[in-house]
Amino acid sequence: MSGASRHGCRRTPGGVGQFLLGLLMTAIGTYLFLNQVQVTTSYWRFWGYNSFGLTLVPMLVGIGLLFFNGKSVAGWILTMLGFGIIVAAFSVNMDVYFHQTSLYNTLIMLILLAGGLGLIARSLRPHVKKALEEDGTE
Repeated sequence: MSGASRHGCRRTPGGVGQFLLGLLMTAIGTYLFLNQVQVTTSYWRFWGYNSFGLTLVPMLVGIGLLFFNGKSVAGWILTMLGFGIIVAAFSVNMDVYFHQTSLYNTLIMLILLAGGLGLIARSLRPHVKKALEEDGTE
């Protein structure tokens, strides 16, 4: 196997070490960044206050139609529409906060994340050997 060429990412020569280091840096940076994020939900405010029951009506009617006739197109449409309204309402009611942290910690997180993504992108390019290395001269 000594004569076989070593292929890295995307079947290009070299770059495996850069890819693994970039993947590790990206994973650590992403973990540290997401560790500072807090997600909470607030009161139901999709169609005004105390309107959660209204969002259930299309889905409940659709489920009722499906129990009556499992092949009912209107039942499937109402069920999916009601489910979509509920998912949208939960998404709209989420509040995302970034915990207070020092500038140093924020820079470390972002540098690890951006540097890791840069190394991953760099590892996907072909690594052309320098002419001096191929000739064996200095």
